This record gives sequence, C-alpha cells and structure tokens, in this order.
Amino acid sequence: MTEKELLLIPGPTPVVDSIYDALSQETLGHTDPRFAAIYKQAIQKTKDMLKTDGEVFVIAGSGTIAMEMAIVNTFAPSEKLLVISHGYFGDRFLKLGEAFGIKVDVLQSQWGKQVSPAIIEEMLATEKYKAVTITHADTSTGVAANLDELVPLIKKYGALVILDGVCATAAMEEDMSKTYGSDGAKIDIVLTGSQKAIGVPPGLAIVAFNKTALAAREQLEHVQAYYCDIKNWIPIMNDPQKYFATPPVNLIYAYNEGMRLVLEEGLANRYLRHKAFGTAVREALILYGMQPLAEEEVAAATLSCILYPEGIDDAAFRTALAKKGVVVAGALAHLAGKAFRIGHMGNTTEAMLEKAIELIGGTLNELGFSVEPTKAVERFRELAFVRGA
Repeated sequence: MTEKELLLIPGPTPVVDSIYDALSQETLGHTDPRFAAIYKQAIQKTKDMLKTDGEVFVIAGSGTIAMEMAIVNTFAPSEKLLVISHGYFGDRFLKLGEAFGIKVDVLQSQWGKQVSPAIIEEMLATEKYKAVTITHADTSTGVAANLDELVPLIKKYGALVILDGVCATAAMEEDMSKTYGSDGAKIDIVLTGSQKAIGVPPGLAIVAFNKTALAAREQLEHVQAYYCDIKNWIPIMNDPQKYFATPPVNLIYAYNEGMRLVLEEGLANRYLRHKAFGTAVREALILYGMQPLAEEEVAAATLSCILYPEGIDDAAFRTALAKKGVVVAGALAHLAGKAFRIGHMGNTTEAMLEKAIELIGGTLNELGFSVEPTKAVERFRELAFVRGA
C-alpha cells in the first residue's frame, strides 16, 4: 500500500495499490464503449455480492445519497416509516423522512445496546408502516443489528426492509436472496458507499432494490426527486452507454477493481476475516484497560467504539497516536472525549492492526499508563487468525 499512515477510522479506509492504479488510468468518455464495459462489470459484481433479483445502482454520491434514494423511491408523503436506530446514523433517517413529508417513528436503543425485538413488534402491531430501516452496523456505536431476528419480524407485518449497509457491506453478510425464517422474509433494499468495507475512495453511492422494492416504486406516480429517481437510472444501469448524468469515470474504474478483490477473496472468507479482526482488536484493547462500548455478542465486525480508562485525555491520546502514524476517530455525541472509534475493515490487514495495537500500547505508556503491548499483541494474534479461510 502507498499509505504512509494507518488510516483506521470508520471510513474512508485504506486503499490498496491496485485500486489506486485503476483510479489513475486515463479518463475515457462516459459514453465510450470501453468505459461502458467496465461500468457494466462493476454493476454485475455488485449484483453478485448482494444477490438481488432486481436492480443495483452505482452512481456518484455519498452514503447519504444512497439513503435518500432508498427512501424517496419507496414512500409517498404522509406514509409511515419506522427507524430502528442503534446510534447517530440510524437517527439520520428521521431527518431524511421529514424532508420528504414522511411520518417517521424512531426506536432508539441505549448506545451500545440493540433495540429489543419485543418493542419493535409492539410498534409494528400498533401502526401500519410502509418500511422499516435497519442500520446493519452503526458507525457511531459499533453495534450490529441482528438480521435473523429483525427481517422476519418486519416482514410478518408486511413492511419493506431497508438495510443501511454503509459500514457493513462486503464485510458482514447482506444476502438479498436469503429467506429469513419464513417464506418471503427477505431484505428489500440495501444501501451503502464505496469508502468503508469495500475499500475504495469516497464518492460512490450504491443501492440495490429487489423486485418487491421496484414494485413499490412503480406504485408511486411521482417521486420528489430527479437525480435520485431510480427510473432515471435503470436504463443506464442496464446499458451504461446511455446518458442520464455523468458518472465519475475514474471512481468506477477503482470500484470495479475493489469489487474484483472482494469477490476474489470470497464472501464467506471475507465475513470470517472481519469477524475475527473485530474480536481480536477488542480483546487486545481490553488488556489496556479499555472497554468496548458494545458487548461482544452485539458488536460489529467492521469497527469498534472503545471507552477510555479513567484519566485519558482524548485529544492528547489521538494526537500522540497520529504522530506515530495511526489515525483513529473520536467518538460522537455524548461520548465525545470519552471514547475513540477504530475501523478494522476493508483492505486492513492483520499486520496493520497488529501494528496499531502495539502503537496504542506505546502511546498509553508515554501518557503515564502502565500497559504491556507485548501481551496485547499476543492476544490479537491468537484471535485474528482465521481458520478455514
């Protein structure tokens, strides 16, 4: 990798040289058949990863654009949306819904915990919701949603399942062909971005609709969007030589290469690797007196929110660590200054994370805390090894 520092924030994540090489290729015209062929490959690889029976959309934009595309193409004003929120980014659906006149109810968990399925069922039994959003891995808390519990529960009440995979896609299973517990209990929409577990620079919004979700769009005579209206994008996704809006040509090159690496590793192997890395990082940091916000059974495979021991100054710790070449992120909202967030996803390697564990320990010692980096590194190595991958 060409990075001079370890970028271990919740995103963007490290980019490998083959992706940079793809990004730096000569820019072709956006309707050039050579570029159209690359774009078509990237779209097909996305379908292969998510296993949708519908359409995928790979367009210029951020994860927020992907969230908006999912909402605006399924809801008419005054219809009801239920948001299952495990942190800051789940709550963002509230503002999105309100912007389009959608009635939104939010079930907010205590940070570090999951929303109780019993409470969700109580809401679903009381109100008729068009769809329910789930944040698969919340970037603010490091809490993962339990899809095996939530998808069949939501489908029991006839709502669409909209999965925010921004911090999970390509690292945690998001199989749109999978039936969860009963006939028809499937994920209807998955949305994500390019810069997290896929490991490509920021700038692409990726959304997949299954046939049920596409039918929901057909039932809407009009949507409050132009750029985000999937009807304007379906012809381009099926034939990238057609024009609607200019795609980011070089980012598509990079994304195509990133998706090649994802599929080459194998999805099952990739999910095992991320799970092992997440557990190993958290268990190693516990030996430094740090505590993960999320308990292990609900912790995400892609990032962790880590609570400081008493006496750590957040700014001093992260500044000193950055000078050693390891960049981690501060915590959000009421946890600001009390915790940091570390990403362990995408193109991150065992060697990179091992180095980070060692340097975190060295930084703590410099700040006056007596810890043993050697023991933490040994613990990381013990748990990070992926058997059978």
